[in-house]
Order: sequence, then structure tokens, then C-alpha cells
Amino acid sequence: MDATTSGASSVQYHNIPEQTIASHVPPPAAHQRQQRHCFGNATPGEFPLSANPSIVLHFLTGCNLDPHDLAKLEATCSFFKQPAHFAPDHELSLAELAALDMCQKRAIFKPMTVEQRQDMKQRCGGSWKLVLRYLLAGESCYRREKTQAIAGPGHSIAVTSNGAVYSFGSNSSGQLGHGTTDEESRPRLIRSLQGIRIIHAAAGAGRTMLISDAGRVYAFGKDSFGDAEYGLQGSKLVTTPQLVESLKDIFVVQVAIGNFFTAVLSREGRVYTFSWGNEGKLGHHTEPNDVEPRPLLGELESIPVVQIAAGYCYLLALTCQPGGMSVYSVGCGLGGKLGHGSKTDEKQPRLIEQFQTLNLQPVVVAAGAWHAAVVGKDGRVCTWGWGRYGCLGHGNEDCQSVPKVVEALSNVKAVHVATGDYTTFVVSDDGDVYSFGCGESSSLGHNAVAAAAAAEEQGNRHSNVLSPELVTSLKQVNERVVQISLTNSIYWNAHTFALTDSEKLYAFGSGDKGQLGVELSANQSERANPERVDIHLS
Repeated sequence: MDATTSGASSVQYHNIPEQTIASHVPPPAAHQRQQRHCFGNATPGEFPLSANPSIVLHFLTGCNLDPHDLAKLEATCSFFKQPAHFAPDHELSLAELAALDMCQKRAIFKPMTVEQRQDMKQRCGGSWKLVLRYLLAGESCYRREKTQAIAGPGHSIAVTSNGAVYSFGSNSSGQLGHGTTDEESRPRLIRSLQGIRIIHAAAGAGRTMLISDAGRVYAFGKDSFGDAEYGLQGSKLVTTPQLVESLKDIFVVQVAIGNFFTAVLSREGRVYTFSWGNEGKLGHHTEPNDVEPRPLLGELESIPVVQIAAGYCYLLALTCQPGGMSVYSVGCGLGGKLGHGSKTDEKQPRLIEQFQTLNLQPVVVAAGAWHAAVVGKDGRVCTWGWGRYGCLGHGNEDCQSVPKVVEALSNVKAVHVATGDYTTFVVSDDGDVYSFGCGESSSLGHNAVAAAAAAEEQGNRHSNVLSPELVTSLKQVNERVVQISLTNSIYWNAHTFALTDSEKLYAFGSGDKGQLGVELSANQSERANPERVDIHLS
């Protein structure tokens, strides 16, 4: 923390008497470096950090420094590394105290007991800086506690910034939560959730799950956690949000709905699954209609997970360890979608090692029905699995059994990726959107006229895109996109949502059940160009 100074200066601090450097002190020679030390014992009139640690702590916390930056401070200056002698732990350094203060600002951290916090600290690697990194990673991956839009199979969910929930679209199983089975073509507030702040939502075939800021899970629609498409759901339909009793002792922060199973992620980074346990497909042996959460066994029992993503028959888990971020996969390996270089199933989570070979640290994962994608910290995008319709973005329809960098996006720094049924969207750091894969239902968002011409040349009603293309129709709305959500089901025509940084929502794709939330003409079942949804999310 040394700094070079030249000449005298006078700095005015509020409530601190001005200290003027004596005018007779000669300036240092040009070839000399005058040293200012954190402990303030070298130069008259300097403002020593060591005499004002509380101000320094307030500054570190107020600036919301990255955990990596706090670690750098500790590594370069002993002042930030030595015990600060502040409550609650007099042995903590200023950098550790700043990290703890920033953790305490997080909604999921505030209600934790001292014992729970210490357990999380040890699970993350024994440092509050690592706990902060874990919490920040989770917030970034799936927009926890922020506005969200979910394009489910035939129905849609929107969560506002204050935790209210709107739903619209297909409602044959009561998945809209309004107490009926009537379709809704416009966003409608779920009034029975009044007084409950929702921070995360997930939509599956015929069912919806919501998570409150208290870690409680509410479900409605088909009374099942798996096998939704094959009629093995429970004996009744739930048409209003109901608390999932079997999860009441687990503080849940994320839920992912696959076709055969449901997975939830706890505040502490532990993964639990429902259903599809027969033959040990997810590391446990249960009946298809099992409603008890089962911990995901294997390596992830001792490794904190920050994000989960469910495909048709497999699960991805993004982990956060002291050495960096990693991805594990479990489930059905057909098409190479587990990323291990083979097409075999995995009954317990297995590390995808290819990212180490690529020198890529994953920060976001997405699981499509049959293919997967990852965004790296450096902005690179990797895809793997079934390559049908060009959904991997490599210019062909070949399968990839290990993650492969999408070279066509080499000049794009990605920050977000979304996957569906043979469809992929990528959002860049400047808000541009790229899409590729299956062009059915106009869900890729490309110019309708150009898409129709290309489709006619191919002899198809819709054109497929084998390499990433800029979604110019979204560019024309003059809004910076921050999130894309698209239908992830092989049984429903797809629709897509684009959420902007000004919290405006745009929709395109299939809208035959009202899932777009916008008006369609009598003979229209889909929309090729984005249209703003009339809903106030802020």
C-alpha cells in the first residue's frame, strides 16, 4: 500500500481538523520516491490508516469490493491482514470483517444463526471472503432477488422486484395458481401470495414452483415432482400455491424442474432431488412418485453448489471451491450431454474435466433438453451434447461429448446463456443477444422476412441457424437485454422472453395458449418479432 507523492497538499476531512504539511519541508528529488506507510510513522502530517481502522472498514464495506480484491489487499499489505480487534471476532482482519459485513447485507444470510454461519464458512473453505464469493455467485447465476421472467412449457411466470408474481398462458393443471384451470392471455397477479416475497421461480410441464425470501417452497399444478409428461403425477391438481411440507426444514434458494425429476438447492449449497430414483439414476433408490427430498450423494456432499440446471433427464451443478468454479453432471448420458467424453449414464455427480483443459472457469450453466452450455469468467461460451438443428453453434449438427468453445463468438464477451429444446441464446456484456438452433415457432427472434426467405430455400416452414446470429429484432428495441428465458420442453412449441435492464419484458415465439402475454390476431399462433408485455416489473 505504498504510494508516491510529489509536493505538499492539504486535504479537508469532515469533522477532522485540517493538518497542513510544513512549508519548509523540501520536495523530494526527482530520482527519489517518498514512501507513505499504512502505519504512518514516516512522514509528518500524513493520515495513518492504522489510527483509523473503523474508517477504513467502512470504506471497504461501502465500496462493495470484490472478494478477490479483498484477498489482494491482504496479500500486499500487512495492515489488512493482521487482526483488527473488532467485534464480533477480534482475530479477524479488516478484509475478513469487510467480507462478513457484505455477507450480512444478503437476504439469505441475515436470518442465519451463528452456528449456521460458521457451518457455511467451513463449507466454503474457512474464509468470509469465500462465503461472500459463494453468495455473489448465486445471485449472479439465476437473478436471485431480482426481476425474473420464466418461459415455461405453455405457461409463463414473471417475478417483480418486490417479490410479486404474475402468471399467464396454459392452465389445464392449475399451474397459473389462480384457483381455476382457465387460460390467461394477459399477465395476472397471483393474489393468494400477498404478504409473501418471492425471490425465485421455476416452471415445468403443468406445474410451477416458487421460493420465498424465507426459503420456503410453494408449488401448484400437477401434484408431482417428476414424470409429468407420462401421466404419473399425483391424484389431484393444485390450483393455488401450497407450501411443500417436505422442504420446510430446508432453506431453499433455487429449484430446477426436469422432465423426470425436480431438484432444489439449499442456502448452504446442498442439492436435493425428488423422483426418478429407481435404478439409482440420481444416486438413490426411490419410487417415481416419491415426495421426499433426497440428498444428492457423492462428491457434492462436501462441495458447495451455487447453481443447478435441469435438462430433460440430467442435472448440472455449478460449484464454488477455494480453487475456483467447476461443473458436475449426473443422469442420462445419451448424446454426450454429461460432458465426459462418452454417452454413458452417471448415477452420481461427476466433475466435467474439460474446462481445466480449456483453461476456462465456468460462472453460469444452462441445461437444455438435450444439450448444455456454460459461460466462462473470460466471456467465452462452451456447448456440448446433441447438436441437432445447430443448437451447439459450431456450424454443423454434430454431437459433442465434451464442452467445446463456440468459436463464432470469439469477439463477444458473454455474460448470460439460456438453452431450450435444441435452441441456445447468448447475451453479451453490452446487452446484445445471439441465438442459434431450431427455428421452429419463430422462437429465435430473427427478422421474420429474412427467416422466411431462408426457410423457403431450405424447403422448411422455419429456418434453423447453425452458427450464432445477432438477434437484430431485439437490437431494434433500443434496450439493453440482461436475461433470456426460453421454453425447455420437447412437448411444447417454444416461446422466448427478453428482460432488459430497465425491467421491460419482450416476448416472441409461440403464443397459442396466451403464454406470450400479448395480443395475437384471430389466425395468429406465434409472433416472430419481440413485442413488449404490458406488465410492471419494477
